[in-house]
Parts: sequence; structure tokens; C-alpha cells
Amino acid sequence: MQHGKSYFFVGIGGSGMMPLAMILAGQGATVAGSDRSLDAGRLPAKFDDLRARGVALFPQDGSGITSADQIVVASAAIEATVPDMVAAERVGAARMSRAELLSTLFNEAALSIGVAGTSGKSTVTGMIGWILHAVGRDPTVMNGAVMKNFASPDAPFASALVGSGGVFVSEVDESDGSIALYNPGVAVLNNVSLDHKSMEELRELFGDFLTRAEWAVVNAGDAEAAALIGLKDRDDVYTFAIEAEADYAAEALVEEPFGIAFDLASAFGRRRVRLQVPGRHNVSNALAAIAAAVAAGVPEEAAAQAIEGFVGLKRRFELVGEGGGVAVIDDFGHNPDKIAATLDTLHAFPGRLLLFFQPHGYGPLKVMRRELVAMFAERLAAEDMLVLPDPAYFGGTTSREVTSADIVADVAAAGRDARHVPLRADAAEALLAEARPGDRIVVMGARDDTLSLLAGEMVAKLRDRS
Repeated sequence: MQHGKSYFFVGIGGSGMMPLAMILAGQGATVAGSDRSLDAGRLPAKFDDLRARGVALFPQDGSGITSADQIVVASAAIEATVPDMVAAERVGAARMSRAELLSTLFNEAALSIGVAGTSGKSTVTGMIGWILHAVGRDPTVMNGAVMKNFASPDAPFASALVGSGGVFVSEVDESDGSIALYNPGVAVLNNVSLDHKSMEELRELFGDFLTRAEWAVVNAGDAEAAALIGLKDRDDVYTFAIEAEADYAAEALVEEPFGIAFDLASAFGRRRVRLQVPGRHNVSNALAAIAAAVAAGVPEEAAAQAIEGFVGLKRRFELVGEGGGVAVIDDFGHNPDKIAATLDTLHAFPGRLLLFFQPHGYGPLKVMRRELVAMFAERLAAEDMLVLPDPAYFGGTTSREVTSADIVADVAAAGRDARHVPLRADAAEALLAEARPGDRIVVMGARDDTLSLLAGEMVAKLRDRS
């Protein structure tokens, strides 16, 4: 892609915007941006990292958009009344959505690997990126989370990797339908379950994504994903599954508190693999990554060896610290499948769970209400405790038909200990007041990077108290 013009990102600190800006800057483009969090003084280290990469930052008041030669990049969540968008209209600057820009970079790559599915996209993207890096393929990786393998004191927010090997790895989003813009060489489908869209819409979006790809990597252990395998010639599909028939299968799983081991069984034979990330869901993620790497031309033995060096993502079952015998875990869980996977992983070992779950918006609560309540009712143990503050809200117009109080009422009616504490700080204090040695506190939610700061503050308070 020719970078003759400069790019201005509205909301540059967002989890989907920041890595894209990093990639463009790393490729030599002129990049600038604005963000409400920057104006509010939240997470200054994130914006310091962008400045260190040569990105110019402006208040979100329109002052950074001054020329028709700029390309203004904004997500669908940015409203037309935001001063930057008003300025873009006034000067006649071209506009691209985040997905349009990312898909252009993705589709122009010599080999593009797209990771789709309701859950596990960021982890599988990070795993594939690490395998390709470890075997010398020098990939470019676009992720929605910080990849610990690539993070360093000089690059603490490594949600992107800029390589020159011609391979572009990215998670692709179905929530806004933009998955339709991507034409992958290798398409990975982790799973299909209710999140932002109806199941009918998801089946169509994911099915079309697979058919556009040269190679497909599909979870045969997920009924909805497996039902889409027949859309492609079977010779062009790699399947994976846990303890089921597949091209790449995992058997003899042995769980650890912060790791898991399994036998990788394929046409190439059998070998023992130990991951440095826990849970059965991460075994499935690893199978997907290994299969995708093989589809990209990496020998299976090299892929399996490399995956053992993957150390995970920030906010994906991340142990933040411990105080007074209480562990605090930061997790991105925000839909029924993601939260269930985390709870199952934790319940494999003793200890009460104290869950702090901040919903990532009122819209998702409305869509997921029934499934979310059913999951909590089934997965919470009798001694566990669930606390919900009000959903994350960053401005703009939104319908508040379903609230945190509604979810709590439904979960409590199912016989579980669920409480609604509207203010986030008060909700955290309510959990800390209940904590005793042997408990695990889990901070869960999406779209709000300050949750990690909250988890760190909880560790500090536990240590002070002890």
C-alpha cells in the first residue's frame, strides 16, 4: 500500500485502532491521532508509547485535521458530531473506516491469515504470529491485545508487530459485518456462538469468509463451525478438535493452574506439547494456530515446538498478583463463551471465585441477556460471588433497555450469589471486603483498558491489608 498521504486516527488509543496505527507508522506512513482518553488523562503510558513511535497526538477538538490530503480513520462508534469528524467534513478530508483500512493492508499482503470466531481470536492471532516469528517468517501481526512475547520496556503495548516477510496475520471482526471485506489466504474459524449478531447472520458471515479463502482451518469440535466445513473442498480444509476426530487433535490433557499439556495427534504422528497458558480453550486455540501455520507452509514439528514458547496476552487469564493469600486475575471475558472458559479453567482447582464483571455496553447486554444469565447460573459454584457494576459507557447515545441490575436479578433468581453495585470503585471494594485466603478475584470485561489498572489497585490493597 502506498503511503503518500497522512493518516489521522480518531480514537487512536482503542484496542483496534492503536495496533493499526502502529503498523502504518512502522511501515513509514505519517500517522497522527486523537482520543478521549488522552484528553481525560487516562492511561498516559499508552500515548507515550505512540509518541515514541513517531505518532503525533492532538486533543479531540478538530485541531489535528487541517488538510484535504489527510485520510481520517474512525470506527463506526465515532459519531458525526465529534469535533474531529466535523473538521474532516469542513476541510474535505477523505474518510476510511478502521475495517476498510485494515482489510486493504490485509488483502494486499503476499499471504494473509485471518482469524475469525466468537471467541479466541486475539489468542490464536498471537499464537500464529509467535510461531511465524519463531521460525523466521518475519510476519506483520495485527492484534486486539498486547502480545507478551513481543512486549518489552521499550514497547510495552505490543498489540502489533511490523515485519517484512510478506505474511499479514490479523483477527477479523464479525460484530459489525466487516469480516466481509477480508479475502484471506488462510481463514481460521475458532467457533460460532451468540455475541453481537443473530446466529443466522453469523453463519452467513463466517461461511462466506471460509469460501473466499484458499485454505480453511476449522474447529470440528464446535458444532456450528463444523457445519460450515462442507462449504469448501475437503482437501482445502484443516480441522482441529479436542478429544475428537480431526486433522489436528488433542488428547490426554493434563491441566495446571497456569499451563496445560496434551498429546498432539495428526497424520504426522503424536507428540507431547505443554503450553504456558492454561485451560482447555487454549488447547483448542493452540491447535488452530498450529494448523494455520502448517497451512502457511511451516513444518508441523517446528510449529508444535514454537507454540510451547508462547507466553500469552495481556488481559487473557493474566495473573496480576497476590496479596494475603488472594490471587487477582485480569481477564477479557465478556461474552458467555469467554466467561465460561475462564470459569471452567479456574474451577479445575480449589478456591472460591469472586467475580467482578463490567459489561462492555448496554447493547451487548440486551443481545446476550438470556445466554449470559444461563451461563452464570450453570457455571458459578454455590460459594462463588458475582458483582456487576454498571456497563462501560464512553459517551454517545445508547438504549438502556437491559442493565446490570437486570442481569443480577436473573442470576440471583437462579440461586447464585449475584450483586449489583453501580459504581465500579464500590463494586471492587465489595469484593475486597469479602476476600479471604484461597480466593481468586477475577476482573472481567472488554473495551475498557483501565480495568487492568483496577486489578493492580486491588492487588495493592490486598497486600496493604495483609
